[in-house]
Amino acid sequence: MQPMELIEILLVEDNPGDIRLTQEALGEGRLLNRLHVVMDGEEALDFLHQRGKYAQAVWPDLILLDLNLPKLNGQEVLAAVKGDPKLRKIPVIVLTTSEAEKDILHSYSLHANSYIVKPVSLEKFVKVIASLRDYWFSVVKLPPSGER
Repeated sequence: MQPMELIEILLVEDNPGDIRLTQEALGEGRLLNRLHVVMDGEEALDFLHQRGKYAQAVWPDLILLDLNLPKLNGQEVLAAVKGDPKLRKIPVIVLTTSEAEKDILHSYSLHANSYIVKPVSLEKFVKVIASLRDYWFSVVKLPPSGER
């Protein structure tokens, strides 16, 4: 049996409550994962490009991206990630409160890999994160970690 690999997840979220819930839901899983959290769009791009305080940042296997962010919004971050040949293979899951059709269509037009509306209840939120974790790390074969 092969040892489990550590899965690196970048959460781009400015709501402390949603950060905590995501940490708890991922912590309940059977997967070995490390969650990195940035709280705005500029920090997300700094993390991904290893700039400033993120000079030693790891290459994430998956990005969980809120749309409603300060500085650069989620769609601006998504456009930057999917427009960069080095970053575009990282799966980006939009995880947001917006159910607006224009946000959904725009996110997919920017090549989001999935669009998930955050449930309001704690129990449903934990279930969504658990199903997301199970799908992306048990069912899907992710691309190999990127070269920097």
